[in-house]
Amino acid sequence: MGEADNGCANLASLMVRPVRCEERARWRELMNSHHYLGFRPLVGQSLCYVATCAEQWVALLGWGAAALKCGPRDAWIGWTPALKFRRLHLIANNVRFLILPEWHLPNLASHVLALNLQRLSQDWERYYGHPILLAETFVDASRFRGTCYRAAGWRMLGSTRGFAKHGPGYVAHGQPKQVWVRALRPQAGESLTAAFLPPSHFPGKETLAMIDLNRLPLEGEGGLMEMLRTLVDPRQRRGVRHPLVTVVAISVCAALAGARSFKAIAEWAKDLSRDTLRRLGSQRWRPPSEPTIRRVLQKLDADRLDLEIGRWLIPHCRVAGQGLSVDGKTLRGAHDAGKTAPHLLSAILHQEGVVVAQRAVSEKTNEIPELPHLLAPLAMEGAVVTGDALHAQKETARYLVEVKKADYLFTVKDNQPTLKQDIADLHLEAFPPSAHHPG
Repeated sequence: MGEADNGCANLASLMVRPVRCEERARWRELMNSHHYLGFRPLVGQSLCYVATCAEQWVALLGWGAAALKCGPRDAWIGWTPALKFRRLHLIANNVRFLILPEWHLPNLASHVLALNLQRLSQDWERYYGHPILLAETFVDASRFRGTCYRAAGWRMLGSTRGFAKHGPGYVAHGQPKQVWVRALRPQAGESLTAAFLPPSHFPGKETLAMIDLNRLPLEGEGGLMEMLRTLVDPRQRRGVRHPLVTVVAISVCAALAGARSFKAIAEWAKDLSRDTLRRLGSQRWRPPSEPTIRRVLQKLDADRLDLEIGRWLIPHCRVAGQGLSVDGKTLRGAHDAGKTAPHLLSAILHQEGVVVAQRAVSEKTNEIPELPHLLAPLAMEGAVVTGDALHAQKETARYLVEVKKADYLFTVKDNQPTLKQDIADLHLEAFPPSAHHPG
């Protein structure tokens, strides 16, 4: 039965999806029957896919863990063995690819590959908690030319030496394979060798994608380390194993990368190389533990640290042209009995979720007069400031437009009844671009 008989004469309805639990036996059986290597259990983290057209199975794909040793790939990436050990999980190996025998549509193989790569990283993150930056595969040149991989945007790096892993070692089999790779994100090679993984590229549910640390200065004038050396270490000298600057630098970088707890900070630090630890002032090859991080941070002057980090961070965050949220929060449980809970007014970049300015609001005042003081240090021309109904004030709007050269978007509620009625009288529902106006 040909492809036209199956109701799929072209590629318009082709789709690729992960194999469902109840379909795995059929996937294994077809792979074992029609693939020249048969079926073998996929190694490490793995995903199985099926390509369908008009509900008919067209092709099968299997992805597993990356090869531990691959000279052409490792040379192309340019990473050290130690760094490869920590980043190898960000590469997936296309270990099986099978077009089922009855399907012969033109460009079918390259189209299936392209559709699979569009969703591979997102699926991997869903199942295993981290994305895929680079896809690899090994093509037997005595059987195939890798045409479909080339057509799908893959790059051939060279050939293996013809060895295969056997038990604890490697044995020669005399069949070198072509090494093909495909980056799934821009500058994937740079990300794999960067001192810090880009946002969201580390495991853990207590994290949130934030800012790329590789763009921030750590050393030299205006760097993080210079700023942290002004802090006073609250610990006794005896028994100190990790310098204050190291503990705080790791904590700051982890928080900017998205860590939201002491545990998440410690987990993030485990990915750091020895060279990166040295750049952060460490004299040891292991990062500080979670208890050490917790004890140090709890003893520090939080207000002073917040102020200094804000001063360091602001010049390196592009505020102009961005969405900037102004939000106030009362920190419940962050105060001693009998005292008023602290209230903080923060300016937060929408896209990165980075707090670029923060100011304590005294119990003798409120957020409204504190907002100009909060935003004064920021270069924010062209930014769009969002705020709740409390900040829908004439003076606030005038300050943002005339002084900061920014725009604003405020919520209007019953605390401004006249303004709310004026807006209602304008019938603004007719103005959005999506509204349809009669000719």
